[in-house]
Amino acid sequence: MRLWGGRFEQEPNALARAFSCSLPFDQRLWPYDLRASIAHARMLGRCGIVAQEEAEQIVKGLELVRQDLEEGRAAFDPTSEDIHTEIERLLSERIGALAGKLHTARSRNDQVATDMRLYLKDEASQVQELIAQLQDALLEQAGRNFDAILPGYTHLQRAQPVLLSHHLLAYFWMLERDYERLRDCISRADALPLGAAALAGTAFPINPQIVAEELGFSRLCDNSMDAVSDRDFVVEFLSFAALAMAHLSRLGEEIVLWSSQEFGFLRLSEEWCTGSSIMPHKRNPDVAELVRGKTGRVYGDLIGMLTVLKGLPLTYNRDLQEDKEALFDAADTLAASLQVSAKMLRSAEFVRERIAQACEDPLLLSTDAADYLAEKGLPFREAHELVGKIVSHCESKALSMRDLTLDQWKEFSPLIEDDLLERMSARFSVASKASHAGTSPQSLREQLERAKKLLAAKRTEP
Repeated sequence: MRLWGGRFEQEPNALARAFSCSLPFDQRLWPYDLRASIAHARMLGRCGIVAQEEAEQIVKGLELVRQDLEEGRAAFDPTSEDIHTEIERLLSERIGALAGKLHTARSRNDQVATDMRLYLKDEASQVQELIAQLQDALLEQAGRNFDAILPGYTHLQRAQPVLLSHHLLAYFWMLERDYERLRDCISRADALPLGAAALAGTAFPINPQIVAEELGFSRLCDNSMDAVSDRDFVVEFLSFAALAMAHLSRLGEEIVLWSSQEFGFLRLSEEWCTGSSIMPHKRNPDVAELVRGKTGRVYGDLIGMLTVLKGLPLTYNRDLQEDKEALFDAADTLAASLQVSAKMLRSAEFVRERIAQACEDPLLLSTDAADYLAEKGLPFREAHELVGKIVSHCESKALSMRDLTLDQWKEFSPLIEDDLLERMSARFSVASKASHAGTSPQSLREQLERAKKLLAAKRTEP
């Protein structure tokens, strides 16, 4: 079945038809195409564009098509051009030639734009829930390991001690920004393009507000040409997804590092690991690695869509058919990655003994020694220089700073007193970082409380 062809004398070339067919991927839009078609048919009846009895017949036929598809009694014709063609074909099998009146006052151009926005709004709400689930897993682990102290890193070199829970909550706030970006994206997708027709609007006396209210759109698109050609909402979702995957990839990378023998900070549940076909001892963090690896494909979806839009003249061009595979792939990949990350993290066990051993490295406290000297009145730059010399001295003598006696410390500066030795511990260092958003237990309790309130508020969102 073709929805066009009156002016054509030749049938499409088989290769051209196969090349341009979008049904293999856009068929997943069928629930949204039906919803939009039902709302459109009702509006046509209420506006007197088709007889009310005919509109009711069309709606009834569409409801039957929905039941047939949901219950597996109907199948799509693989030779059809797209999902819109198929829905109309299935409707015509139910109600005959009357099905042709459904397309009054609309085009596939505004039809597919509506379907895509409906899909994105639906998919985005599910992704929001998955983000919240991963945030909840992070909060659970943070609460379970509240007082564990971990080496913090810069350049993947040990830097300063931090609470493990503080490190985990860094990912909570990354995800919170992702959640906010997605909410912002939804707000811009929440405009109805149906009524724009092909590009110029329609001469029929439609009332698109009726359709908007039934489909749950908060407003109408403002320009018919923009309405059918706009895919900003797709790019925004892909941009959000790419950044969210970057955050998941960073988390995945740390899971891979921490579960290695070199770190040994984390032990994944066996259900999230695989073995080796040749090395019997292996316990590989493959799932975390795949999250890290799948990030690249979502980046590719974003770049691909931006490239499709680059230089497109107004209004609709068939290039826009390429929006669906990118959007579907990114949404599926992100949703799966969020799911496995949450479950994998929730079941993981932090090896606190190994983490504590790593925190015994006295070099983690070099900044605390410099801060101590600065508190005693030495300019920080000089304090930094002095502690650097102390570290160099220890390395040359194969000593640890912890091996230095108070007298040896005093040889470097008369400002040093016995209270320095009391402060040279990871727990004291962590407790001292009581600034806003710092790693002290007091600051972290406040941070946890804010995070829990945000998560609770998500559960009450409409």
